[in-house]
Amino acid sequence: MPFNLPMFLTWLRIVAIPLLVVLYYLPTGWLSPTERDLFAALLFIAASVTDWADGYLARKLNQTSAFGAFLDPVADKLIVAAALIILVQLDRADAIAATIIIGREITISALREWMAKIGAAKNVAVSMLGKIKTTAQMLALILLLYHAPLPVLGWNTALIGSVLIWIAALLTLWSMGYYLYKAWPEIARRSS
Repeated sequence: MPFNLPMFLTWLRIVAIPLLVVLYYLPTGWLSPTERDLFAALLFIAASVTDWADGYLARKLNQTSAFGAFLDPVADKLIVAAALIILVQLDRADAIAATIIIGREITISALREWMAKIGAAKNVAVSMLGKIKTTAQMLALILLLYHAPLPVLGWNTALIGSVLIWIAALLTLWSMGYYLYKAWPEIARRSS
């Protein structure tokens, strides 16, 4: 397994997952709820930045690898799923929206793996629609984790995050339909 800066950033994102969960299970009194939410949001922001940075650096430094290409989306999906489960437990996100998002991630990951095995991975490459969905989803999760008015601006992060999580869920369904449509010729050809 190659170990380089992009791979290190991906591993940092994986390490952030249990840290995010632990923040919500620390003994009472270690952190106030406001501090806990702030640290969780900052941790998720850092993870989101490493998601962008590891891919950029891997391409820029020519340090791409098959293992990195596998591990990066796994890290992304795991931290999103962990955040969604925490938010559902805290009653900050709807279980239906969380199920749509997590279910789509599992479905599209399996589809991409299958398409790669048959040599048709380009048919389900990341699209602009997927990037817009990811942006809405990440912003929603950050706002819902923070869950307090933004200093200076005074924005209601709970409301904005709730609207964005439903927008992300709808974009999730739309992008899943798009990827399935792109893969359908191969699915139909190989299932007959």
